[in-house]
Amino acid sequence: MKKIKELPEFSRPREKLKEKGEHALSDIELIAVILGSGNKGQDVLSLASKVARLLVKHKGSISFDMLMNVGGIGLAKASQILASFELARRYIVKESIRISEPREVVPLLTDIADKQQEYFVCISLNGANEVIEKRIVTVGLLNKTQVHPREVFADVITDRAASVILSHNHPSGELRPSNSDLKIHHQLTEAGKILGITVLDHIIISKKGYYSFQEQGII
Repeated sequence: MKKIKELPEFSRPREKLKEKGEHALSDIELIAVILGSGNKGQDVLSLASKVARLLVKHKGSISFDMLMNVGGIGLAKASQILASFELARRYIVKESIRISEPREVVPLLTDIADKQQEYFVCISLNGANEVIEKRIVTVGLLNKTQVHPREVFADVITDRAASVILSHNHPSGELRPSNSDLKIHHQLTEAGKILGITVLDHIIISKKGYYSFQEQGII
């Protein structure tokens, strides 16, 4: 992992938060913002990485003593982290949906699986792969849907999303992508790269199941 001084200014956590919003930051970057700085011999991103590993290990349930056992975390930084987490808990209004593998997206797409028209859906996610919003972008007749990057990414940019998962249904039941599907996927992936928004997956769904571009190595 690069030290924070080695990163271009626009990629540093605080500057990135200012320009792209908090949703665009990874877990480590968010923790780095909370910590504010590292200490002698330890960069803030290295310190944040240790805390992130602790969070994963204990599934987000950490105590003051646990933090104090992390090398480089003292009273002040442990207090900053716990106070930030507690404030967030008090104001959370709904449970977040976090996507870690393709099959976890499928329940969000059951409403279009048996449609007789082709629906193209875009799911925007934050830096922690939590769902921000799911939107129907276009509705077409069978396989005639035409999708333009402008329509896909307009609201995603407003969401300040870090990534997206694309999906559409095949009314025919066929799960394999057509040449048109592959062309549209490539076009949207390239547009995402220009915008700094990663296309994590593209899922085709039907009554017969689903097809994940990520699982098939197309991403």
